[in-house]
This record gives sequence, C-alpha cells and structure tokens, in this order.
Amino acid sequence: MAKFSLLPREGRFFVLFDESAKNAAAVGQKLKEMLDNWGNLEKDVEAITELEHKGDTVTHEIVALVHRTFVTPFDREDIALLAHSLDDVVDFMESAADAMLIYKIEAPTQRAKELAEIIVQTTREVEKAIAELRQKIDLKHILHHCVEINRLENMADKVYRAALAELFNDSSDIPYILKWREIYEHLETATDRCEDVANVLEGVALKYS
Repeated sequence: MAKFSLLPREGRFFVLFDESAKNAAAVGQKLKEMLDNWGNLEKDVEAITELEHKGDTVTHEIVALVHRTFVTPFDREDIALLAHSLDDVVDFMESAADAMLIYKIEAPTQRAKELAEIIVQTTREVEKAIAELRQKIDLKHILHHCVEINRLENMADKVYRAALAELFNDSSDIPYILKWREIYEHLETATDRCEDVANVLEGVALKYS
C-alpha cells in the first residue's frame, strides 16, 4: 500500500522545482553554446538530450510527490501545471537542437543565435522566479520576474517574425525554408512556454501572497 504524508513536504517540492528550473537554464545555455561554437553538433545534441531526460525525471518526481502528499504547499493543479510547463520549455529547446541534427544544418543563422540568447535570458529569469517560491510567496517579487519574462517573450516573438520574413524573402530553396521554419518555431515556442511558467507563478502569487 502506498504511504501518504499527512504533513506538507514543502521543502521537497521547492527543491524539485529549483532543479527543474536550473535544468531548463542549463539547456538554454548549452543550446546557445552549440550555436556559438558550431562544429560538434552530434555531441552537443546528445548533451542536450541527456539534460532533457534529467528534466523528465524531475517532472515525474514532482507529479508522484503530489499524489503521495496529503497537504501540498499550494494547489495541486498549479503544482502539476508548473511542473509540466517547465518540462515543455526544455522539450522545445531539445526539439530545436534535434531538428538541426536531423536536417543536417550546415551552419546556424544569426536569427537562431538571437533567439538562443533570448532563451538564455528567459530561462535564467524563470530560474530566479522559481527560487522566489522558497521564500514567503511575495507578489511584488514574483511579478517583477514575470514582467521580465513577458518582455523577453515579446522580444523573441519579434525576432521570430523577422526571421520568417527573411527566410521567405531571401531564399527560394524550399527544403531550406521548411527546415528553418520548424527550427525557428521550436525556439520561439520555448519562450512561449516560459511565459506559461510566469502565468502559473503569477496566479500562485495572487492566491497566496
């Protein structure tokens, strides 16, 4: 029979969320390094995939802990949504890297590098926002990070739109266009999922601050 805790295990939840956020930031940094130091794609993608698997393990542990804990630090639905949103951030970064390997991309574009830089900034901001949960939930502090995440997501959206415009205007190579359109979409969607994390955190802060 499964054992249930009658007391909130807040410490463990927050440790796991920290791990998930740090892992997302690590993937973002590795993705940027891969694009900035192009030439060892297979090894770099393998490293990103290993980090993605690590993130999956943390997500599964959070979900399992929800089911084992009688009293959670905040709503179960918010805990699950936050865990899966963080996992999605990593999934889309890994998908972008994997697509570059599968499609045998010869060199990264400047727009891809710009998006990767924004992803690094956004995932770091997510990491800072998640760390705020360890303290007494403070609406002002969490909202500060959420506003910055939203600003960065808007920036990524602008770069994404510019990248698509350039892609269709500057090239008549259909396979090239299709490959890069997919990669750009994965990169931009990673920032969208960061915004999802911010939305969950904002909701939690509003409920509990």
